[in-house]
Amino acid sequence: MKAVTDADFEAEVLKSDKPVLVDFWAEWCGPCRMIAPILEEIAAEHGDKLEIVKLNIDENPEVPAKYQILGIPTLNVYKDGEVVKQIQGVKPKAALLRELGEFV
Repeated sequence: MKAVTDADFEAEVLKSDKPVLVDFWAEWCGPCRMIAPILEEIAAEHGDKLEIVKLNIDENPEVPAKYQILGIPTLNVYKDGEVVKQIQGVKPKAALLRELGEFV
């Protein structure tokens, strides 16, 4: 999964021609480490329809502040420059796929 930053967020996420799921995470976040392999699997299986990227909130504070990310892990799905879905916390793969059904 590709990492995005405050600097390239607009180009990589907001201007993408397909939906992009952004995993807001931090190194110290245990639940973030738990969900990462699940997201890698989803990216491998559905990368043609949904791009999945990571944004480290400690290294990139501007984007999380703009989108009021108060807890992590938070997964935002962006389509046409807008947040169209937000998922918070760790969920099993099947539950994530259900929530992402319209995008995968």
